[in-house]
Amino acid sequence: MSEPVESFTDEEYAFLRHVRFGELPPPVRPEERAESTETDIRPDRPDPTGGESEWHLRAGG
Repeated sequence: MSEPVESFTDEEYAFLRHVRFGELPPPVRPEERAESTETDIRPDRPDPTGGESEWHLRAGG
Protein backbone atom coordinates (compact mmCIF):
# COMPACT_ATOMS: atom_id res chain seq x y z
CA MET A 1 0.00 0.00 0.00
CA SER A 2 1.41 3.34 -0.89
CA GLU A 3 0.99 6.23 1.48
CA PRO A 4 0.31 9.77 0.25
CA VAL A 5 3.50 11.71 -0.40
CA GLU A 6 3.88 14.97 1.51
CA SER A 7 5.00 17.96 -0.48
CA PHE A 8 6.78 20.85 1.22
CA THR A 9 5.97 24.46 0.52
CA ASP A 10 8.65 26.89 -0.72
CA GLU A 11 8.86 28.38 2.78
CA GLU A 12 9.43 24.94 4.33
CA TYR A 13 12.13 24.14 1.78
CA ALA A 14 13.79 27.50 2.51
CA PHE A 15 13.74 26.71 6.24
CA LEU A 16 15.22 23.25 5.68
CA ARG A 17 18.03 24.73 3.52
CA HIS A 18 18.75 27.28 6.24
CA VAL A 19 18.89 24.56 8.91
CA ARG A 20 21.20 22.40 6.80
CA PHE A 21 23.55 25.02 5.36
CA GLY A 22 23.13 28.09 7.58
CA GLU A 23 23.69 31.62 6.37
CA LEU A 24 25.59 32.29 3.19
CA PRO A 25 28.70 34.47 3.51
CA PRO A 26 28.44 37.96 2.07
CA PRO A 27 29.30 38.18 -1.65
CA VAL A 28 32.81 39.25 -2.63
CA ARG A 29 32.80 42.73 -4.12
CA PRO A 30 34.74 43.37 -7.35
CA GLU A 31 37.33 45.58 -5.61
CA GLU A 32 38.06 42.77 -3.11
CA ARG A 33 38.80 40.17 -5.79
CA ALA A 34 42.35 39.09 -6.60
CA GLU A 35 43.72 38.56 -10.08
CA SER A 36 44.81 35.00 -10.83
CA THR A 37 48.00 34.07 -12.64
CA GLU A 38 48.35 30.97 -14.79
CA THR A 39 51.36 28.80 -13.99
CA ASP A 40 53.06 25.91 -15.74
CA ILE A 41 51.74 22.43 -15.03
CA ARG A 42 53.81 20.62 -12.42
CA PRO A 43 55.32 17.42 -13.81
CA ASP A 44 54.32 14.14 -12.18
CA ARG A 45 57.93 13.22 -11.64
CA PRO A 46 61.29 14.90 -12.14
CA ASP A 47 63.33 14.38 -15.26
CA PRO A 48 65.40 11.20 -15.02
CA THR A 49 69.08 11.70 -14.32
CA GLY A 50 71.52 9.38 -16.06
CA GLY A 51 69.00 8.10 -18.59
CA GLU A 52 65.62 6.45 -18.65
CA SER A 53 66.97 2.98 -17.75
CA GLU A 54 68.61 4.34 -14.59
CA TRP A 55 65.35 6.02 -13.62
CA HIS A 56 63.52 2.69 -13.93
CA LEU A 57 66.16 0.98 -11.78
CA ARG A 58 65.79 3.64 -9.05
CA ALA A 59 62.00 3.55 -9.19
CA GLY A 60 61.93 -0.24 -9.09
CA GLY A 61 59.93 -0.53 -12.30
